[in-house]
Amino acid sequence: MSATIVEAAPSVVSAARQRHVQCISPSGLHRMAYTEWGDPANPRVLVCVHGLTRSGRDFDEVAKAFSREYRVVCPDVVGRGLSDWLADPKNYAVPQYVSDMVVLIARLNVETVDWFGTSMGGLIGLGLAGLPNSPIRKMLLNDVGPHIEPAALARIGTYLGRDETFATLQEGVDHAAQLAASFGPLSAEEWRAINTPLMHERDGRWAYRYDPKIAVPFAAADSNAASLGEAILWRSLAAIRHPVLVVRGEQSDLLSRETVEKMVATGQAVTSAEIQGVGHAPAFLAPDQIDIAYRFFLDTETYKA
Repeated sequence: MSATIVEAAPSVVSAARQRHVQCISPSGLHRMAYTEWGDPANPRVLVCVHGLTRSGRDFDEVAKAFSREYRVVCPDVVGRGLSDWLADPKNYAVPQYVSDMVVLIARLNVETVDWFGTSMGGLIGLGLAGLPNSPIRKMLLNDVGPHIEPAALARIGTYLGRDETFATLQEGVDHAAQLAASFGPLSAEEWRAINTPLMHERDGRWAYRYDPKIAVPFAAADSNAASLGEAILWRSLAAIRHPVLVVRGEQSDLLSRETVEKMVATGQAVTSAEIQGVGHAPAFLAPDQIDIAYRFFLDTETYKA
């Protein structure tokens, strides 16, 4: 059934707050930034975690839509956005990210959370949700699963870690849009909204905020490590008793239909949806895409402001 999404009231959408939490890695302490929306006392929390080189600001439109029902928390994974960079780049990996999210959830002072993870954010969610006594109650995996297609890994490797700079902010925004073209046919305003937070001015030029050294563990991974990591994630998925929704972009080069089918068969409560006309990964800026998430998390037919 199709549904109509009505925009939330301005008093709700303007409620974003910038915060941070202190976390620890084997090489020391670091701060993880996050944007928080909605009532800070609301015990119902939705954690939204972004992709490999992105930021929590990718979820501004999702947060606006959900901030009446949820306290929405959108972290910048360490090494990205407004978060610190790690002293040892070998720690840019899912175990460290899961550890940081456990600290974040403890800061939020809630027993359970719902999870919206895009690409890398979904892998972090899988790592956390499969643990005994996990706080995750429901999880949406946006265009990611335990198995990642080699072609997508090769594509990511062509740009990850290149410390490029740009003469103007707009050049940087446009470059990020080229890299993320498979997100879908976004408007210039939408690209500017989600890509501007990825940039900062440095020595009179503009550069990506993420630490180029996040590419170190990515480049060092071999086939044995990849196979072991995949096996761990399949076990995590099989252990999750709570509802999981896998959303795939129709043209995704990272998540195949075969992997989605295996995820549905492997999981205890896994369902799937496919978004037409987009690849990796659906941006969840359009009302019909947000509605998929809204119906899953809130067990309702439509989002109403």
